[in-house]
Amino acid sequence: VLRDDFRQPPGDVVVAAGEPAVLECVPPRGHPEPSVSWKKDGAWLSSKDERLTIRGGKLMVPSARKSDAGVYVCVATNMVGERDSEPAELVVF
Repeated sequence: VLRDDFRQPPGDVVVAAGEPAVLECVPPRGHPEPSVSWKKDGAWLSSKDERLTIRGGKLMVPSARKSDAGVYVCVATNMVGERDSEPAELVVF
């Protein structure tokens, strides 16, 4: 089972360059419990990127750069399927 509704979809975030940025996402309820991954501008973000931390659905960028700006989507996945959240924009000025 994987419901449609995200318990908390990510919201738009505006930060200054060098500031930390956090995009929060609480996935829909599911059985088994869905895992969360993220896409930026349609491309999957790698968990191997040392600049990013994905923990418990949160995407954390400790020191945002202009290149981090873009449209992010939280993706909840379990064996039944996957659901994309509404897009959220990260603005870095």
